[in-house]
Amino acid sequence: MVYCKNIFDPNTREWYMFEAYREARYAYNKGECPIGAVIVRDGEIVARAHNCKEVRKNALEHAEVIAIRKAASKLGDWRLSDCDMYVTLEPCTMCAGALVLSRIKNLYIGARDPKAGAVISVFNVLDEVKLNHHVNYCVGILEEECSNILKDFFRKLRKRQ
Repeated sequence: MVYCKNIFDPNTREWYMFEAYREARYAYNKGECPIGAVIVRDGEIVARAHNCKEVRKNALEHAEVIAIRKAASKLGDWRLSDCDMYVTLEPCTMCAGALVLSRIKNLYIGARDPKAGAVISVFNVLDEVKLNHHVNYCVGILEEECSNILKDFFRKLRKRQ
């Protein structure tokens, strides 16, 4: 008999990122760009989301924005200053701006986005000194898994076209 337990201990950065990765899998299975996000407060996931741009026909339906909206609704406040976000791909400029505006405390990123990343790759919105809030960030948690699902998605998309 084989016994397998969760490869990640609960309440670790890897565990939360794996939860974001699960959201990315949901997006993948719907034909959406596979990006997932979770928002955590006091060790509890208060919101989870994945990209829904194609399904909802709306360019603003990024995982990060949806997760922020859900967390604000659940917590009853737009200020998420005691919350952390885990997202599988480096946020774009819109999402990085939303992180600043919602006062997210810490951001944990899976894979970098060399074409549109607005945290460290193309722009660095979160460190802009003129902004009144600064988000701490950490990049590279489950980077291989988060990168591979995107590569696989776009490989299959190119084959269909």
